[in-house]
Amino acid sequence: MDVEIWSDIACPWCYIGKRRFEAALEQFEHRDDVSVTWRSFELDPAAPHERKGDRAEHLAKKYGMTVEQARAAEQRLTDAAAVESLPFRFDIARSGNTFDGHRLVHLAEAHGLQDEMKERLLRAYFTEGELMSDPDTLVRLAAEVGLDEREVRELLEGDRYADAVHADERTAGELGISAVPTFVIDRRLGASDAQPPEALLDLLRQGSAQRSPASSLA
Repeated sequence: MDVEIWSDIACPWCYIGKRRFEAALEQFEHRDDVSVTWRSFELDPAAPHERKGDRAEHLAKKYGMTVEQARAAEQRLTDAAAVESLPFRFDIARSGNTFDGHRLVHLAEAHGLQDEMKERLLRAYFTEGELMSDPDTLVRLAAEVGLDEREVRELLEGDRYADAVHADERTAGELGISAVPTFVIDRRLGASDAQPPEALLDLLRQGSAQRSPASSLA
């Protein structure tokens, strides 16, 4: 059974959703038959290399809320992440473009290290204050999971896997995916948002029981 997960590196619910999906998968009776692929989705494709200024002020402007409401929303996210043993640090988070990070995840897939790379980037962004658009940072993080530094530098200096990132995003549009994380099983069943492990486990079981063609996502 193929599970594709559309997500962004700079999406807090995507990291929380990853943990909840892992908990669901651990309970799934046929987990050894599940293949998981991480798909690219940029929440802000036009994001600069690094966005300066107060994070809460930017969020307030983007979502039409007060700065106090934005900070309260970040605290709720921090609390939700803590339940999953994820120590979010919005106070040191550095916002910027995630395109190269997505390309790196595709490179890691070619080496059988996609989940490790995705996890390392999420942890670096949300708990360590790393900048996802910085080439030296990406090289270091990739080396930590076992990728070759020279190959990673060559990737970042060129446009390798750029088409793969864009293809993922086009497919998301074709499937009607507009929010992440979104979990898709065999291109037949789908669920958006960081749902509880029980709901994701139910989705996995539905996918296992319905291994026949269907025309659209549920």
